Amino acid sequence: MKRLLFTVACLVAASIATAAEPPIKVLFLGDSGHHKPAERFGQLQPVLAPRGIELIYTDKLSDLDPTVLAAYDALAVYANIDTLPANAEAAILDFVRAGKGLVPLHCASFCFRNSPAWIDLVGAQFLKHGTGEFRTVNVAPSHPIMQGFGGFKSWDETYVHTRHNDRGRTVLEERVEGDHHEPWTWVRQEGKGRVFYTAWGHDQRAWSHPGFHNLVERGIRFAAGRDPAAAGPYVDHPAMTKPVAGLAPFEYQPAKVPFYAPGGTRKGDDHIATMQKPLSPKESRQHAITPEGFRIELFASEPLLEGKPLAMCFDGDGAVYVAESVDYPNDLVEPSKEDPAAPVEGHDRIVKLTDTDGDGQADRRDVFAEKLSIPTSMLAHDGGLLVAMAPNMVYFKDTDGDGRADLRHILFTGWGTGDTHAGPSNLTWGLDGWVYGIVGYSGFNGEVGGERHQLAKGFFRFMPDGSRFEALRSTNNNSWGFGFSEEGLVFGSTANGNPSEHMPLANRVYERVRGWSATTLGGIAGSPEMELAPRVTGDGSVAIRQVDHHGHFTAAAGHRLYTARAYPREYWNRSAFVCEPTGHIVATFALSPRGAGFTSRMAWDLIASDDEWTAPIQAEVGPDGQVWVIDWYNFIVQHNPTPAGFETGRRGAYVTPLRDKTHGRMWRIVHGTPPAAARKSLADASADELVATLADDNMFWRERAQRKLVERAAGRPDGGRDVVPALIRLVEDSAVDAIGLNPGAIHA
Repeated sequence: MKRLLFTVACLVAASIATAAEPPIKVLFLGDSGHHKPAERFGQLQPVLAPRGIELIYTDKLSDLDPTVLAAYDALAVYANIDTLPANAEAAILDFVRAGKGLVPLHCASFCFRNSPAWIDLVGAQFLKHGTGEFRTVNVAPSHPIMQGFGGFKSWDETYVHTRHNDRGRTVLEERVEGDHHEPWTWVRQEGKGRVFYTAWGHDQRAWSHPGFHNLVERGIRFAAGRDPAAAGPYVDHPAMTKPVAGLAPFEYQPAKVPFYAPGGTRKGDDHIATMQKPLSPKESRQHAITPEGFRIELFASEPLLEGKPLAMCFDGDGAVYVAESVDYPNDLVEPSKEDPAAPVEGHDRIVKLTDTDGDGQADRRDVFAEKLSIPTSMLAHDGGLLVAMAPNMVYFKDTDGDGRADLRHILFTGWGTGDTHAGPSNLTWGLDGWVYGIVGYSGFNGEVGGERHQLAKGFFRFMPDGSRFEALRSTNNNSWGFGFSEEGLVFGSTANGNPSEHMPLANRVYERVRGWSATTLGGIAGSPEMELAPRVTGDGSVAIRQVDHHGHFTAAAGHRLYTARAYPREYWNRSAFVCEPTGHIVATFALSPRGAGFTSRMAWDLIASDDEWTAPIQAEVGPDGQVWVIDWYNFIVQHNPTPAGFETGRRGAYVTPLRDKTHGRMWRIVHGTPPAAARKSLADASADELVATLADDNMFWRERAQRKLVERAAGRPDGGRDVVPALIRLVEDSAVDAIGLNPGAIHA
């Protein structure tokens, strides 16, 4: 079995790494200078490798030799080496003039200062610089390198060049400072070869930026004689739609709204004396903006939704389930100590929502399970739902076909109940067949499969039959975000100050080495705190009430990656959606590989609103490839700490009559005009159809097809081995898609 798994893993890795065309081989020349070329190479190489560009590092001038260079399509230079030997100069000139590529980056324009031929080849020489954060201007939008490239903003050195060589040179970007227009990025034709130069790239700030990655990839492809468009489009910040003009002003009513002053200073019974009145779904929709090309469509709202929507999920056929709560946050009903398996007498429920007339909006609700109390996450499994409902993990299933769950089976218990906004969430299927999720500081302390487990807060996984549990990795504060990439890499978010993080290794890996732990090696590195941006108005008029981390993420929820193909390419498997209900936004985070991990950058908002009730708490990629969003729609978002003049209620939340119990919305964020194809269904899919679906362009369906194959195998005497030949054919397929993946091989 181990040999089989190893072989399959190797085949999958090979299928991912194999490009549709021969890879571009680039020799990357660095040195030991202050620009730290080896470190910068380490940032760029893992980004370009999956894109079919092989970077090989050297710091030896002896490699500037015809016999060495002959193995490469291009030479990249990022160094400060003063002297270029005559034989190396001749080798470079012959290499380029014969049809190969040269990619000098940043300080390469001050390299080899003894060689006028090098300076002419590059196109100019560095003269001086200041520093600052800036954006360049695209002055050649029709050039193949610049088509689809939206530019980016970063801190860098503000290079000024001298000894310009205009022969065969086309300037692509300029850095504009007052009346001065400095050539910044350009290309040159030299004999049969091509030169690409950019002044971007002093330190890790530029080299970690996805805009820099995209620009350099475009330049390498051009210099190597390949199509720059294969790098895909890059949008640093898309233009946003405009709020609807002429809207009626908000209406307000007297209220005692908690006030948390920035800096933590409070004076007695400080509070805000009025609150905005809620809007209808239609009115609220008019106060929201998206990137241009997107639109917001309502799927469901009150009165069809009864209570506050806490979580949603889709079953194996793409049907929508919503957990509605009125018990949250203060009125959790726990199981009886005398009969822990008995149903609780709570006031919450799980409902199935259906669009019966095909107009895109739900018009029917069916109660699947009721008498629940604060279900915080759900996941479809084997015709039923796994439901996180602290202190238990429960499996619900309709066994008699009436649409209501008559089977309620507690898989295990141990989720903390001391604070209802710190329990388990984001249940998600892993490629390994385990269920993954994240838990806040209420934590877990329970026995699963005969073993005791404890987790203060962080990532976890368990077997869907409740037989095994694993605490994967701790987080540093309350946590509500989890998401997989298409390769199965784990990402998440914490509520406060760390809205995007990557979990590279589980604790068990460190624990194999005596004396090691995740903490001793630095813990989890997440993104820094980032301002909530962009604003709807941009003038500070959007009302945001936060306890701490003012103007930053303090209630970050969710971290789903975009794993479909209905959105533009810049979203595919590199953008994650993080909700911030206090900021009335769903933020888009751009993820970029860096060494063995990732960097994360808040790029733009998928939704932003100035309606003070708008409170997104979950964003999921749906069966249609669009993003579905739960809007908790509540004026009061903050749970704790208890502000001055208020009392602490049960389960950690301060008591206020302003906590709404009746409003809630579900939106779809739609790009373009989706095809009017019939809704896909796997309900009656054959084994061959399920195997074929493993290669679907939406991970939503790949995941469900994989689960159905696993569940099918469990009920067959042959263990489902009849599909093995078809799975092996998928694994052996060496083709990759536009972003260098073979999803069918991965799932097979």
